[in-house]
Amino acid sequence: MDLYYEVNGNGHPVVLLTGGADVRNWKFFSSLLAKHYKVVAFDLRGTGKSPSPIEDVNHVEDLLSLLDHLEINQATLIGHSMGGQIATEFTLNYPERVSKLVLLAPGLSGFRYSKQFEENMKKIHEAAPDIDKMVGLLLSNPSYRVVTVSPHRNLMVQMLRHHMNRMFEWPAVKLIWPEPPAIERLGELTARTLLIIGKEDSPDNLGVANYFRKHSDARIIEIPGADHMFNLTHPEKLYHQITSFMKE
Repeated sequence: MDLYYEVNGNGHPVVLLTGGADVRNWKFFSSLLAKHYKVVAFDLRGTGKSPSPIEDVNHVEDLLSLLDHLEINQATLIGHSMGGQIATEFTLNYPERVSKLVLLAPGLSGFRYSKQFEENMKKIHEAAPDIDKMVGLLLSNPSYRVVTVSPHRNLMVQMLRHHMNRMFEWPAVKLIWPEPPAIERLGELTARTLLIIGKEDSPDNLGVANYFRKHSDARIIEIPGADHMFNLTHPEKLYHQITSFMKE
């Protein structure tokens, strides 16, 4: 197994998946969870301390390989942002490996994001390779209106800078997602699912949560005063909500 991972605690296995960051994304949350569970946090291929890809990237199959390597037959998945998209896809394709699914402000394959979102992403890509400008543009997004005025702003900036530097190391590869996209299959989710979203997140991310509300059996919880990064700003509230759900 060439992916970087950390394992802490004992008990029922819980796997933490993040998107455009690294294991530091869970700095304030994983230590709480590890008091009662076996917590696995890892860096996706091409992020954090994991190696850069040498061929097209399939995060779903990478997760399967990690579970097999750690001899984990079944786990609770907790996915944040794109990590939530990966967790959803994995659960649809390998339902027998997932006991419960927890999605934190998740992405969703097949979801039609707004024109404004696409234009913002285009501006960020056009700013390359000026990382300071790219980070500044990203943090001006409504998704980060809370974390940018919190004590965790510096950690957020450090993770974004590191992630963007890593992205520049990637060769010309693609991300491979299962077909059909998850948006067409949400009714097939068999694992009990909890989705948590910050009320101050962007309209697009709130739209994804609303889509889950209408097209799946997921329980939806909204956190007041939180944006996309409530894993940093509201870890204890997150811990309480998730552990209550896992004990049911």
